Amino acid sequence: MAIDPSSGLAESKNRGEGFLMARFHTFTEGSQAIVIPDNLEYTRPQIAANNYIDEHVHEKLHKLRIIPSELCSDEIFVRRVFLDIAGLLPTEEELTAFMNNKDPKKRSILIDELLERKDFTELWVMKWAELLQIRTTGNNANDVTYKAALLWYNWLRDQIAENRPFNEIVEEMLSSRGGTHDVPTTNYYKAESDVKKLTENVAQVFMGTRIQCAQCHNHPFDRWTMDDYYGFVSFFTQVKRKRGEDPMEQIIYDGSGSIKNPVTGQNAEPKFLGGEKIEVKNQTRRQAVAKWLTAPGNPWFARNTANIVWSHFFGIGIVDPVDDVRISNPATNPELLHALGGKFTEYNFDMKKLVRDICNSRTYQLSTRANSTNEADNTNFSHARVRRLRAEILLDTLAQVTDTPNKFRGLPLGSRAVNIADGNTSTYFLTTFGRATRKTVCSCEVKMEPNLSQALHLLNGDAVNNRIQRGRVVQNLQKEGKKPEEVIKSLYLRTVSRPPTDVESSRLNNVLSETTEPAEVTQVLEDIFWALLNSKEYLFNH
Repeated sequence: MAIDPSSGLAESKNRGEGFLMARFHTFTEGSQAIVIPDNLEYTRPQIAANNYIDEHVHEKLHKLRIIPSELCSDEIFVRRVFLDIAGLLPTEEELTAFMNNKDPKKRSILIDELLERKDFTELWVMKWAELLQIRTTGNNANDVTYKAALLWYNWLRDQIAENRPFNEIVEEMLSSRGGTHDVPTTNYYKAESDVKKLTENVAQVFMGTRIQCAQCHNHPFDRWTMDDYYGFVSFFTQVKRKRGEDPMEQIIYDGSGSIKNPVTGQNAEPKFLGGEKIEVKNQTRRQAVAKWLTAPGNPWFARNTANIVWSHFFGIGIVDPVDDVRISNPATNPELLHALGGKFTEYNFDMKKLVRDICNSRTYQLSTRANSTNEADNTNFSHARVRRLRAEILLDTLAQVTDTPNKFRGLPLGSRAVNIADGNTSTYFLTTFGRATRKTVCSCEVKMEPNLSQALHLLNGDAVNNRIQRGRVVQNLQKEGKKPEEVIKSLYLRTVSRPPTDVESSRLNNVLSETTEPAEVTQVLEDIFWALLNSKEYLFNH
């Protein structure tokens, strides 16, 4: 869309969806517009919805005259859902059992089974540890030490393992007081001591909104004013810190404190974002804001958390980036986002129930293969997105399929990369593939874009070659009496969760037919294994 300078009216240029924003003094308003050509041929498809998610997605696609893709195959689904829920690949046995299962509800059954595995807990502990910045910052009294980071991480793991309502987890953390060793949640106030940055982090992580711009001026692309900013900061100005009996421990407590609003020159009064000023009685300011933020009636928290969960399974948020909710960056499907937030609240903030809804939806189970109506769609969930595996999951699956256990600092042999508690503990592989440093709360910390360094590391580094040699997967399959074609099938099932196609089998058998020496056959099979581990089909979730 474009604005005609002579008339001031918006004019459409192409088919699609546009956004218009207008600002009047301190007020900002926006509106979405859908443009459909008059001569577009379209018949609404009759597609059954699995649940409320599909109903909202289908309605939006109908407005855009987009037909969703077909459902993905069972082979694609089982690999996708294992990676998304457990962060691992299905084993050959798990894959075969699923493919041979004739139960029409087998996809839902598998989802339920995966949600009860500890792998689901470990994956989400890692994701929230990133946003909470669980990492060592040094070895001094004012730092988050390794001991403190580990205690905090273990607390978070226990809460998620118990499936505690997520709003309760956040409320306890934001209002926590005590020693950073005895009450690990207080390390949240040790990880960031600057009261302005701390407040900005709370808004960005738990409300999905960036209020930084309003520190110095009214936000140019959103509703937030300087009054909003300093009113919200005032909830955290009374956080105090003192040395504990243990010289490496700090005590977090509430004292007195305020911050001046530079516009008025007066101390800012506590004010909820988007709300009114309040008088805090019979509780601390932090307790007041923690209760407000996580209350069932506060749509910000529920919708933001639901959007974070949604983004994990689709590779893009309904609002994207997930931590940049603003008038000028609206939800692509507001009704869907409201429904997800409402369900999350209705479920008493039970994350497993929300994940179950998402994975059981037809929308989640769509193919990545586009049709002529949705090939240009990247934001309305008309087809699945091809997503590169994030660093930790890629390393864990490499260890899994090559039978080579990982070893990380402070963890026993065989631990997964998703179990690393400290954001400062990393490896060359994890850094190269974009593991979050946890230095900021930005969702952009996790790098998912493929690059040349990653390709070179896989092709020429020790990540793949050494693991193939150490794990001896090919040799062990041969010792079991498997023929070369059977070994190839096992390697395919391990890595890309499908058997080789007839064309692939024919080509690979032709290569094998050119050699007869056992050692050479083994080398060819290891080369095939190496090629699979470097293939896009293995490196991406699709």
